[in-house]
Order: sequence, then structure tokens, then C-alpha cells
Amino acid sequence: MYLYSLLEVSEQATNVVKWISVGAVAVLLGAIALLGLLNKQKFDARKLAFAGICVAMSFALAIFKFKIVQFGGSITVASFVPILIYAYVYGVADGLIVGLIHGLLNFIESPYILTPATFILDYLLPFASVALMGFFGKKQQEQPTLKPIVLGCVCVFCARFFFHWLSGIIFFLEGAIWDPLPGWAMQNALLYSFIYQCVYIPLDAVIATMVLIFLTKSGVLHKLTALMKRKK
Repeated sequence: MYLYSLLEVSEQATNVVKWISVGAVAVLLGAIALLGLLNKQKFDARKLAFAGICVAMSFALAIFKFKIVQFGGSITVASFVPILIYAYVYGVADGLIVGLIHGLLNFIESPYILTPATFILDYLLPFASVALMGFFGKKQQEQPTLKPIVLGCVCVFCARFFFHWLSGIIFFLEGAIWDPLPGWAMQNALLYSFIYQCVYIPLDAVIATMVLIFLTKSGVLHKLTALMKRKK
């Protein structure tokens, strides 16, 4: 019954947007404090400063959107790149936090939810997937290499695709159809959502990957990671 209630459409969903955001931010702050206690380290001013810079840059880049589909889906100007770099440099835990913050900012900027489940699948988990990049930066060498950078980016966008796909299935089952597709696709929620996500997420992933490749080959990423990791 509890799981079913998560899928029920609430007519007041859009009226509780700010309350959800405030609660989520509180959870994030608690997570930051918990991570600090578990690591037994003081908060690094440099790390926090770059977290703010990377999230701000990602949010700014996300403003410039190219809408291909009617609702939700859009292609951005490599908006994931700054937080991907942050996760690559500082690891999974810190990448998770900046990803969630970026997701919440996107939610506050243009809030739209159908159910509590779609809020989680559209604004929390897809952006939290940025943390996966941290696994590929865990054993980073003195100079970032192309293979882990590209693999990390691909894994992040695959995870993002998966969560948006699940959210799209729920939207379809609730009768929320965004764009008309051929009849053979309109009969199946899984297929409809899959095609819908394919319209914009792969291209967004290609743009982000190309930017990261350029930054890596040009040596800019090496200088940036050195600056972010510099010890006092």
C-alpha cells in the first residue's frame, strides 16, 4: 500500500514544491555533516568553494536549453560538465552532494511533478548519478587520461537515462502523454518512455563527452584538477 501511494497523483503536488525543496536541502546538509564526521576531517574551504562554483556553472549552463520535445526533455550546453569534473576530482560522496544540489536547483527553477515517485526519479536520482564519475577519478594519475573520463561520463548519462525512463513510464501510465508517437509506440509505456528519452539525452551526453574530450586533450582539465587538488 505504501509503494502504491507513491504512484498516486496528488492534485496538490505543485503546491508543495517549496516544502519538498526545503526538506531535501535539510537532508543534504545533514548528509554533509554526517560525511564530515565519518571522514573525521574538517571541511575543506577549497572543496566547498569549488562546489559552489561548479554547481553555479552547471545551473547557468542549464538555463540555455534547446527544447526538442514538448515537456521536460531538453538539450543543454554541456550543463553536466562542471559537476562531472567536480565528482572526478573529489570523489563519489562529494559528487553525490553537488549532483543533488544541482537537481534541486533545477527543480526550484522549473518545478513540475506528477507524483512523489516522479520527483525522485526526475530531480534527485538522475542528478545524483554524477557521483558515478567519482569512481573513475578515484585512481586518477598525475594527468587525467581520456579513457576514464569518457567512460565515467557515459556511465553517468546511462544512469540518468534509466531514471528518466522509469519516470516516463509512470507519466505514461498516469495518462500524461507529451508528444504523439507512431501507434506501435503509443501502446506500450516502456517503449514510449524509451523513445522519448532517446530524443534528447543521448545528444546531451554527446555534447558533454565532446567538451570533456576537448578539455582533456587541450590540457585544460589537467590544470583545473591540479588547481582543485592543490594543498596548502
